[in-house]
Formats: sequence, C-alpha cells, structure tokens
Amino acid sequence: MAVSHPIFARVFARASVAMDRAGAAAHRRRLVAGLRGRVVEVGAGNGRNLRHYPSTVTGVLAVEPEPRLRAVLRAAVPDAPVPVTVAAGLAEALPVADASADAVVLSLVLCSVPDQAVALREARRVLRPGGQLRFYEHVVAETPGLRRVQRAADATLWPLCCAGCHTARDTVAAIRAAGFTVVELDRFRFPPTGIPGPAAPHVLGTAVLP
Repeated sequence: MAVSHPIFARVFARASVAMDRAGAAAHRRRLVAGLRGRVVEVGAGNGRNLRHYPSTVTGVLAVEPEPRLRAVLRAAVPDAPVPVTVAAGLAEALPVADASADAVVLSLVLCSVPDQAVALREARRVLRPGGQLRFYEHVVAETPGLRRVQRAADATLWPLCCAGCHTARDTVAAIRAAGFTVVELDRFRFPPTGIPGPAAPHVLGTAVLP
C-alpha cells in the first residue's frame, strides 16, 4: 500500500528540528541508549534518531513508508555513527525475517498506524527471544479534561491534518495486550511548559517478551 503525505512530510521535517531543540533530542538519546546488535526502527521518519545510536549497535534497518520523509532519512544516514540501511515498508508488514532483530524501536509512529495491534504483532514477529521493544510515543492523557480535548481533536481535523495521527490512543495498554511486558516506563509532558495540547502526554519505555 502506497503512503504519501507530502504536506505533512514537509511540516514534520521542520517541526522535528524544533522539537529536538525543545528537548526531544534528549528523549531520543534515552530511547536508544544501551541497545546492541541489529535494530529495526519502524517509521524512522526523517532520521532524527539515527545520530543517537550507540556504537554497540551493529546495524539499523530504518523503515519508512512515506517517500519524501524517506528521502530525508537517506540524507541523514552519513551522519549516523552506526551502519544504517533505509527501506520502504509498513509497520504492519516489515521487510524483516522472523526473530532476526535484537531490538525494535518505535518513535512517534503508533499514533498513526491504522491498527496498533497488527503493528505490534509484527514487531513481536521480528524480535528474537530476549529482544527489546523501545518506544517513545504521545498517548492518551491521564486527566479527564485533556482526554476530552483529545477525543474531540481525533474526531475532527487532527487526523486529517497530521497524516492519520490520533492523540487519544492508550499505547501502553496496546503494547501489553500484544504480549509484551513493560519493564521501564516514563510518563512526561512535551513540551514541558505552556498550555498542554492534545499531543502533550508522552511516554518513553522498554518492553520485553516474557
């Protein structure tokens, strides 16, 4: 299935730079810290995570379905400290063999996949026994007021303007429902100051297969 969001791709490429300056770069570093071996990054976007991979990673397969973002992703590869291969592909159908990845990285992608359960089953399929799922996502709010704002946003223009993104998804529950055990979890607001918008609640964590 072709995926094309040209306007969003251009906006996201610029916005992610501003996000990193506002503190997202530190979250990206934490996301991949300590990883080893072969990594599959799903929905790698414009490659803002690549520069943060530790030298213990032997290779990253960066999967991105959107062609314009994928072109920017390829341009980021020379600055990565580890070998990176860029591939077209969907979260629901990764071009990866069974049990071949030491880690799967999901970064601001589970908000926009059509079916979280299918995407997470695919992540589980490609992970080797003992592998890790690392995730950095914006999620449903813990407070009723902001949850109402999120539901209203998701029912109106937010998904249309943001390439299918939904703000009110309980992504941590979906990860657990897919059979993973969440072993590390940090909840925080991003950006950390100002009035929280629908996408402000974030999580960063690690899950493993029991």
